[in-house]
Amino acid sequence: MHGLLLIDKAAGMTSHDVVRQVRRIYKTRKVGHGGTLDPLATGVLPVAIGDGTKVLQFLLAENKSYRATFQLGMTTDTFDSEGEILLQRPVPDFTSAELEQICVGFRGEIKQLPPMFSALKKDGVPLYKLAREGKSVPRELRQVTISRLEIIEFGSESVTIEVDCSKGTYIRTLVNDIGELFGCGAHLTALRRLKSGEFSIDECLTLKALQQLEQPASAVHSLDEALRNYPAAQLNPAAATALEFGIPPALEQVLTEKELFEGTLTRLQIDNKLAAVARYMPLRSKEKRGDFELIRVFVGH
Repeated sequence: MHGLLLIDKAAGMTSHDVVRQVRRIYKTRKVGHGGTLDPLATGVLPVAIGDGTKVLQFLLAENKSYRATFQLGMTTDTFDSEGEILLQRPVPDFTSAELEQICVGFRGEIKQLPPMFSALKKDGVPLYKLAREGKSVPRELRQVTISRLEIIEFGSESVTIEVDCSKGTYIRTLVNDIGELFGCGAHLTALRRLKSGEFSIDECLTLKALQQLEQPASAVHSLDEALRNYPAAQLNPAAATALEFGIPPALEQVLTEKELFEGTLTRLQIDNKLAAVARYMPLRSKEKRGDFELIRVFVGH
C-alpha cells in the first residue's frame, strides 16, 4: 500500500497519534505525516503510507490556510489555551477599523520569533522539552509570508481570522503578536487548518470515518495525485527506460500540457503514473544529460 491519506484531525490528538492509528488500520509501520498540527488544532493533515513517505518533502514545503480564534486580554506560556496563564490585562474598546489597522501590519513578509513551546530543536533537544523545564533559549527570527489575513468575526474579547501563509508560520505567535499590539495580550483558543497545499478540508476524512470503511484502500490517493499541483510531463519509451538508470530526459522526450519554465518542479510520468520528481533545468552545468535535474526517482533498474 503506497500513497497519501487526507485526514481531518480531531482536537486533543497529536499528529503522531494519527500516524499510530493509520499504522494499525493499514498494518504497516511505514507511515508519516506532512505537517505537524498541535493537539488543540483540527483540520487537514496529509498522512503518507509506504512509498508515499517519499513525497512528504514536497508536501511539507507547501503553503497552508487556517481559521483561528483568539481571546484578547490573557497571555499564556504556550500562546494558546492549553498553557499556563502568565498575565491578564483589560481589553480596550476597539472598532473593526482599528482591528483591521492592526492586521495590516501582519500581511506580507514578516519576521516571527518561534515560540519556546515548539518542535524546533536546540542542540538536538526539542524546544518544548526545555520549556517544560522552565528554560528559555535564544531563537532566531524567521521570515514568513502572510498572503491573506482576513477578519471573519469579532466580539468584545474574541476574534476569528483566516490566514493564508507560508510554511513554518506559527499561528500561535501571530496571535500573541497581535495581542501585544492591542496592548492587552491574546492567546489562541481554536485553530483549524483549512488547506495544506492543494488539499482542502472538504477532501478529508476523520479517523472515525476511515475506520468505518469496508475498503480503507479506497481512501488512499496515488503518489501522482499527491503531487497534483506540480505540472506533469509524460515520458516516451526511450526516456522511461533511461530514467530507470538514473538518466534524466530531454525536453523533446516528454509530453507536457503546459510550458515549463526554468526551475519548475515537475512530475515525470510513465503511463500516467509518477516515476520521478524533477526540476526543469536545461541550462545547468554539472549534468549535461537531459534537461531535468532529478530530485526523487520512484523507478529503478
